[in-house]
Amino acid sequence: MERNENSMKITFISNFLTHHQVPFCLEMQKKLGSDFKFVSTMKIFQWRLDLGFKDLDQEYDFVIRAYENDESYEEAKKLALESDIVIIGSTTDELIEERLEQDKITFRYRARIFIFPDGFFKTIFDKEKMKLFYNRHIRYRKNKNLYLLTCNGYGANDFNFFGLYPNKIYKWGYFLETTHYDIEQLLQKKEEKKKIEIVWVARFIHWKHPEIVLKLARNLKKQDYSFHIKMLGTGMLEDKMRQRVKKENLEDVIEIVGQVPSDKVHTYMENANIFIGTSDSREGWGVVVNEAMNAGCTIIANQKMGSVPFLIKHKENGLIYSSYLELENNVKLAINNKDLRNTLSKNAYQTITQDWSAEVAANNLYSLFEHILNGKDFHIVEGPASKAVNCQKQKHLS
Repeated sequence: MERNENSMKITFISNFLTHHQVPFCLEMQKKLGSDFKFVSTMKIFQWRLDLGFKDLDQEYDFVIRAYENDESYEEAKKLALESDIVIIGSTTDELIEERLEQDKITFRYRARIFIFPDGFFKTIFDKEKMKLFYNRHIRYRKNKNLYLLTCNGYGANDFNFFGLYPNKIYKWGYFLETTHYDIEQLLQKKEEKKKIEIVWVARFIHWKHPEIVLKLARNLKKQDYSFHIKMLGTGMLEDKMRQRVKKENLEDVIEIVGQVPSDKVHTYMENANIFIGTSDSREGWGVVVNEAMNAGCTIIANQKMGSVPFLIKHKENGLIYSSYLELENNVKLAINNKDLRNTLSKNAYQTITQDWSAEVAANNLYSLFEHILNGKDFHIVEGPASKAVNCQKQKHLS
């Protein structure tokens, strides 16, 4: 029997609500009203509050704070068992153990298995981590109704290698609130600057590789390119990078802005021609790529970043690199070619506003749920909730 839209109950379980999840949750609430709930299993980390993030658990009526009291926990437990669909992120499985035993429709929400290079060895030689991995991904591998949403372009590679979630892995990601611009006017404003403005947004930590930005600036300056780089963020390497900028006489081409409130970052991106993403494979997604695409930047990003295989098509809506030389060549290509910049920027903006928005994600995922509940095949070729297959790293990028 066909199910009508109002009959579906969906529960999303995660550690706590983040600004990456809010737009999707709001879209689901629009579709389902009180039949959509977000279960938060723990209080937000203090370090996130220290960085300026809000405790969003307190701001939305669809949030069940399971950690708050026994009544809320019991409500969360009931939702976890009785909902038509449960999506669960990186949090304890305590709430869904009975659901898994009954093989009810459940979607795990995960980036990769071993996102850090030494993760495999740290897992197989650590009794507790191996137990956790077994319980999450191996114990119920034969469940017919256990699926995976991967928010990393290489997630399918990892899980398929171990034979997990066969033909049941779907593309997912982070979906921010979409800002709509007159893209022609926005790009015209960007081009009025005397120098090409490049923006980098990340924490100043080793695997975000801020040192690559300094190397790029030094080499571009030697070659007399007209540009200026703004680096937004804070972290353990910030002071070291500031010292290096001064020591290497790069103060005229690099400004380390420091920590910027998350709701102000888009202003810097609106003013920038180019965004560069230098994180390595430890970047599970990289939501700043979404933000920069939405703000009409020309994206130049490391192919190892989790979001890149899903969001970026080389020389269509961005530029992808796999080595420092390719990064530098792509930046020079973008600086030298205004028409290419504008084409890539327009296509990037279209990708985020039309193909990878929270509204599209909610509609696609809801449709996937409908098809599963009604025993029908589901076919979306691209975008959120489409099938995720093994990703082949792009070659000959320059």
